[in-house]
Amino acid sequence: MALTKRKDITLGSGKLYMQEYTDTTIPEPEAICVDDNILGYISGGATVSYKPTFYTAKDDLGLVSKTLITAEEATLKSGIMTWDGNTLAKLSATARVTETDADTSASKPAKRSVKIGGVANDNGKKYVLAFCHVDKDGKRKLYVRMVGKNQSGFEIAFAKDKETVIDAEFSCDPMDTDGTLIYYDEVYTA
Repeated sequence: MALTKRKDITLGSGKLYMQEYTDTTIPEPEAICVDDNILGYISGGATVSYKPTFYTAKDDLGLVSKTLITAEEATLKSGIMTWDGNTLAKLSATARVTETDADTSASKPAKRSVKIGGVANDNGKKYVLAFCHVDKDGKRKLYVRMVGKNQSGFEIAFAKDKETVIDAEFSCDPMDTDGTLIYYDEVYTA
């Protein structure tokens, strides 16, 4: 199918996927966007932000000027509605998770414990994030891929009449020798 200018209106949210980034190759979106990599089902959508910083040099009379980009920043924000202790470990660089299996003979349930904090526990991990939006008719998929980690911390608010959603903000790092911060892919099917 040839790509053409489209007049599609993008409505709706999508799914957020995450896997540990272990080398310099960014997997294709279809390789990341598998059930085992779902960070959690999201609430409130996702927001991708790109913000360049510019410097403009001007002469005193305003007759000549030159502007160039001096820095760039990219982030992905999303609310995570389905989560567990392993999700918290991906959202905190200092988290440590321990799990024990259920022991039915001793009537002990399975247990997952998470310790968060202690700067000496920084694991230094980065993650490949992929957000996938599928149009309602299934003919177009939009993928946004980034490499980074949550640097905004998190809050867990337990309310009596609302789902508990953890808001995360991932700050992105360059993914290649060109300094790419965001990969955006459109995939069309017949």
